[in-house]
Amino acid sequence: MTQVAKNTVVTITYSLADSDGEILEQSEQPHSYLHGGYGNVFESVEKALEGKQAGDAVDIKMQPDEAFGEYDEQLVRIEDRSLFPDNIEVGMQFEGHGESSGEVHIYTVTDITDDKVVVDGNHPLAGQALNFHCEIKEVRTADPHEIEHGHAHGAHGHHH
Repeated sequence: MTQVAKNTVVTITYSLADSDGEILEQSEQPHSYLHGGYGNVFESVEKALEGKQAGDAVDIKMQPDEAFGEYDEQLVRIEDRSLFPDNIEVGMQFEGHGESSGEVHIYTVTDITDDKVVVDGNHPLAGQALNFHCEIKEVRTADPHEIEHGHAHGAHGHHH
């Protein structure tokens, strides 16, 4: 059987839970990715899957810095209410650019007053330790095109 190694395409089903065991995200369909440091999945997941084969299941406890990062107070911003549409609600998300880095952050509205809106650019799971459970469905050698492009073809999963 093919083992998980660099330049294999690994198909997994997974679930992500917080430290209380509440399921945050679950794969509805198997997710295929190209293994070997291409940034398609968390590094800690790749390390845990290395050398495994189809039929194996892996549980990984991820610290915040291995998952979505530590919580960064500086990404919380207070903006003028007039900058936002009238129908704004807590929980809505906007794209915004970091002032210094120019990186695009997704800002989530966390509070609204009459004239101010508080938005938080942290990932909703920032600062949380997570439990990642996955089951390996299939492992195959990647073809040269996939390696060249750095991702598995025919993968419908989203990229983090």
